[in-house]
Amino acid sequence: MKKRIMVVGPTQSGKSSLTNVLNDSARPLKKTQDVIYGKNTIDTPGSYIENASMYRYLIATAQTASHVLMLVDQSRLTEVYPPGFAKSFNCPVIGVINKIDLAPHNAKLCIQQLKRIGVLEPYFWISLKDNTGVEALKDYLIGQQESSKKN
Repeated sequence: MKKRIMVVGPTQSGKSSLTNVLNDSARPLKKTQDVIYGKNTIDTPGSYIENASMYRYLIATAQTASHVLMLVDQSRLTEVYPPGFAKSFNCPVIGVINKIDLAPHNAKLCIQQLKRIGVLEPYFWISLKDNTGVEALKDYLIGQQESSKKN
């Protein structure tokens, strides 16, 4: 079975929109209360990262993931991730900065936040309004999954 990509981020950061794009789906967007398994993704509720008592569920869910995408919303710099949190996962963690068309002046702060939580470069800058950067992210993920099959 092909492993899925888990998407983590604060409420309203674009997780479900991104999972729709990665799944080539048009699932209706609404507040996600539960983990939703898509064709290629695992969409996690924002409350799981916004509430420290839920971290263990994210870590457990990631056991079946090929990668974890940690979303940072450039338009709303909410500090929800604890320092070094990316090191909690046993699969690669990829930093995704979403809503880059909004608040471009926050770009440096997004990088600082990803570094603080332990996410290594490359970072992916995307806008789901016009799908800027989405193909580069998809290409990277496909390349990563193919190289992990060879190992």
